[in-house]
Amino acid sequence: MDSEHEARVAYDLVAEDYAALLEGELENLPLERAMLTAFAEQVAADGGGAVADLGCGPGRVSGFLAGIGADVRGVDLSPGMIEVARRDHPGIPFEVGSMAALPFRDGELAGALAWYSIIHIPQDRQDAVFAEFARVVRPGGRLLLGFQVSERGDEDIVHLTQAYGHELDLRTRRQSPARVKARLATAGFTPLAELVREPLTPEKSRQAFLLAQRRADSASEAAASS
Repeated sequence: MDSEHEARVAYDLVAEDYAALLEGELENLPLERAMLTAFAEQVAADGGGAVADLGCGPGRVSGFLAGIGADVRGVDLSPGMIEVARRDHPGIPFEVGSMAALPFRDGELAGALAWYSIIHIPQDRQDAVFAEFARVVRPGGRLLLGFQVSERGDEDIVHLTQAYGHELDLRTRRQSPARVKARLATAGFTPLAELVREPLTPEKSRQAFLLAQRRADSASEAAASS
């Protein structure tokens, strides 16, 4: 099954229960809030502009960013997740879409974040997705990624058959921070900060957060490599 189709089916199934289970989660995660706040403050210091929550799920991170003044909008593969996001955060625009073909013009965004959404992208598709991030983020714009850390090399695939109270078929990918940074550099982003924290119950792996800035030359690099 295609990875996008697999993720869409799974998240449509669990959307309501996922949103209920994770409601208020950020209140207990000060390091995550710090990274999200730093991202929003840097965008504001650069002059502000639209930011996109790519793989936004039920909109909890979009809601946090909007609450601290960011001009945010959300995109997600799952119509079920988008329905919940629109219901719970009616002041934020959300739409169904793919990270492989984002609904934004070249350089339209002052920033973007993929908060635990690159975990569904196979290794052989990540370069293209990161190039798409570079296409829509303006030169000097910011990018923030969150993901689980692999302790077994570049990738550690976890096959979920039950989650959020449902039986499902979903693969997630723990990532190597070094490999993700290398891919970001190839796509035209300069890493600015990296935070890796130890797992909290019931997590089974370390969690990584990477903040990067789009280089002014990334558009020409992407064109040259295509």
